[in-house]
Amino acid sequence: MALPIITNKIGVIVDSFQVGVKEGLLKAKQVGADGVQMYAVHGEFDPANLSVAARKEWKAYIASLGLEISALVGDLGGHGFQDPAENRQKIDKSKRIMELGMELGTNIITTHIGIVPSDKNSQVYETMHSACEELARFANDMNAYFAIETGPETSAQLKSFLDGLGTKGVAVNFDPANMVMVTGDDPVQGVHLLKDYIVHTHAKDGLKLADIDPRDVYGYYGYEKTLDHEQIAAMAESGESFREVPLGEGSVDWPAYLRALQEIGYNGYLTIEREVGTSPETDIGKAVQFLKAYKA
Repeated sequence: MALPIITNKIGVIVDSFQVGVKEGLLKAKQVGADGVQMYAVHGEFDPANLSVAARKEWKAYIASLGLEISALVGDLGGHGFQDPAENRQKIDKSKRIMELGMELGTNIITTHIGIVPSDKNSQVYETMHSACEELARFANDMNAYFAIETGPETSAQLKSFLDGLGTKGVAVNFDPANMVMVTGDDPVQGVHLLKDYIVHTHAKDGLKLADIDPRDVYGYYGYEKTLDHEQIAAMAESGESFREVPLGEGSVDWPAYLRALQEIGYNGYLTIEREVGTSPETDIGKAVQFLKAYKA
């Protein structure tokens, strides 16, 4: 079968360069990206730290580089939206991040909401569902998407959760590597299952080395073991259960995966995420070229 020829734009997560936003934007341009995604939860891109003037300045600066914003990262960590005591603050901040995205020119915010429980009658499921219903309505009203990253649960489980929200304001940021590394789910099947919800993707690759409880990676409300972002990255770099690797060196079947995205009519961004390694700029540059090879 012939390789798919893609027309998707290629993005990079600025924070993956590990050099700050402004320098990261310059590096994104240098490696040949069309667009960028930035974390908007802390530091200089926290909505609370950005005045109206600063927002306009950033939007103009990014445009001056010939770049678009593919999405913002709005992942607030912890157990996502599983803890009812934290949800009011997290929901409100998520709304502010969505508003910031619209001002900067993107209507997509990507996030983790926590592992969706298999038991729809559980308290955790109800807590997550209630939070996501509110966020879905808010996003839908402003023509935006609050996009859940795939990986913590199977695509079938995630689809069932999304189908019950009433609108598509809560959508999907599809990450094929998370699926192959943790649950062992098939990204190609996942694309077809979640086709009505995919609004953004992360281009990442990985290997599953051993079975692992998703709670040991993503945490769970009331579960003893909880890792922060740095600890998860360390696990992905040298852990015994899974490994994040450069594009094309892992278990993601890129021709089949890209063809599946074509088949569902997805024409959005393929945004490169590199969370491990000592040479992120080199790895990201190679990833851009890897994806561009499918444009030939």
